[in-house]
Amino acid sequence: MKSRYRRTAVVGAILLLQAVCALFFVSDILLSVFGLYPAPISWQSREILEIGAALGLVLGLGLGAFALASALRDGARTRDRLRLATSAFEDLLEQRFADWGLTAAEREVALFAIKGLSISEIAALRETSEGTVKAQSAAIYRKAGVNGRGALLSLFVEDMMDQRAEGQAPEPPQITQALKRSAGG
Repeated sequence: MKSRYRRTAVVGAILLLQAVCALFFVSDILLSVFGLYPAPISWQSREILEIGAALGLVLGLGLGAFALASALRDGARTRDRLRLATSAFEDLLEQRFADWGLTAAEREVALFAIKGLSISEIAALRETSEGTVKAQSAAIYRKAGVNGRGALLSLFVEDMMDQRAEGQAPEPPQITQALKRSAGG
């Protein structure tokens, strides 16, 4: 958290520096266009101001590029973690569905239910009656040992939390092996 505040402060300082430098150049141009000339300063002082303003803009450009690269790396890392978590969750679903002995139709209904679809939405997607979906849902809940959709989803959330608490790698073995191969290990 502390580094986030520090990073925000640095980015804010860079933006402020860039704004001041840009204001210098824009005001200089506007004053020239409108024929307004401020009190003259020595050419050495003016050159130093212009060099400082240009350096400020270049510094801002460099640090902006660094911040962009950092954000892109963070985004890629987050996408990789999400992909691994999604894969682990899908593997967990398949494992539980197999443990409970769900039929292919029950697996499909369970997956739609976990995704939050209503009975009528599931029936429409599966091109079946709501009564059939209700009967399949009841069979799923009975086999899973729960009394409803919320409890069913809760089982999977608890399983994922238990894996994390036990320090187990949430990703499935084939992904772990693929990551090791791509890392050269």
